[in-house]
Amino acid sequence: METTQQAEPAGGQQGSSEHRRRELLEAADRVVLRDGPGASMNAIAAEAGITKPILYRHFGDKAGLYQALAVRHTDALLDSLRAALDAPAERRRRVEATLDTYLAAIEARPQVYRFLMHPAEDPHTAERGFDVGLHSAPLLRRLGEELAEVIAERVDLGPGGERLARVWGHGIVGMMHAAGDWWLGERPCERAELVSDLVDLLWGRLATAGNRPDGPGF
Repeated sequence: METTQQAEPAGGQQGSSEHRRRELLEAADRVVLRDGPGASMNAIAAEAGITKPILYRHFGDKAGLYQALAVRHTDALLDSLRAALDAPAERRRRVEATLDTYLAAIEARPQVYRFLMHPAEDPHTAERGFDVGLHSAPLLRRLGEELAEVIAERVDLGPGGERLARVWGHGIVGMMHAAGDWWLGERPCERAELVSDLVDLLWGRLATAGNRPDGPGF
């Protein structure tokens, strides 16, 4: 049975449901921080003080819970990336800050990153039918599209600029993800060194492209 109910927050039944959902996501976060990709629905239900059927009622299955956690963490990451892009600094410093923001996020919460991007390493703890790759690919596409929008509205790429902005957006996200995944696993260098090396790789045409006259600048 579910533990003692808390007082319903203002906003009626819908507000109460959303409040409860946030509480369950916070409980799931605590388990993911502890167990990483091995986080199970049983452990999350126990952390929240409820039975697993009640957890299913809110999220359906582990894939539904994963999707809710992914949105929660992706939204927070995108807010941080936008803040880095909008910081008052010259262009290269902002590119460095943006890459560093992503790498700092996965470094600070590696278990959350592994839960979102990697299957459980122990097959005995993995719940059947849960394919991390099926759900992580849309997260990377979302990051790519968001970055493409930022580039398109700020940088004058000339004819075909919108298409090129999408190429760059998805390419940069793919580079960040692949390089960050390798770096997090092997730690071959300091984070600042990796950031500098990746910006060197990117810098080519981005260094010489002008700002769009009708955009916020980059």
